[in-house]
Amino acid sequence: AEHKTIMTCCLVLLSFSVTEQYEVVGPVYPVFAVAGEDVILPCSVKPNINVVDMRVEWNRPNLKDSQLVHLYEDHEDRNTDQIQSYRGRTKLNHQELQRGDASLKLSSVQVSDEGRYKCFIQSKSWSDDATVDFIVEGCLPVITVDGFDDSGGLRLQCESEGWNPEPDLEWRNSEGISLTHSDSDSDYYVCMFYTTISLFTLLIILNQTEINV
Repeated sequence: AEHKTIMTCCLVLLSFSVTEQYEVVGPVYPVFAVAGEDVILPCSVKPNINVVDMRVEWNRPNLKDSQLVHLYEDHEDRNTDQIQSYRGRTKLNHQELQRGDASLKLSSVQVSDEGRYKCFIQSKSWSDDATVDFIVEGCLPVITVDGFDDSGGLRLQCESEGWNPEPDLEWRNSEGISLTHSDSDSDYYVCMFYTTISLFTLLIILNQTEINV
């Protein structure tokens, strides 16, 4: 009877070790960032395990040519085949890998960074991946001088590209009052691009013959 009890316990332990599963998870919703800023693309293993000894690869699966964004393997970053536009802009926190966190830091976000990313983690016994959809919000506004109007007043043009959704544009004077095209008496002006989730402002100081942005 004692021999039978020991055998039963061994079988239960063996069954648990085989059926235990790990999962790579990403964010439920798309990640948003403004062009020029830094962003974290989340990716982790659940339940949390140390992934320092594993292969961690970030890529762009929908690109036709090179797809590698960042590769960690054999305890070091291996980015020889990395997409050229990502050189020097990606980073994995090696300490966080000990906690199962393989999130990617992307610096100086560009409009071309927008799209779908795949986080792939592989050990000797298992592998899994998760996708992250990334949306880039606009570029830094650019101010240009667009000549003079009929009264001799200076015309300024404020432009920004890559917004999703399309933003509202507003000019304000030094008192924070929204301007129309006919308002011109102010020490400085602010060009504002904004949506429900982000805001860009650009200050223009007028000093007779100079415009400082």
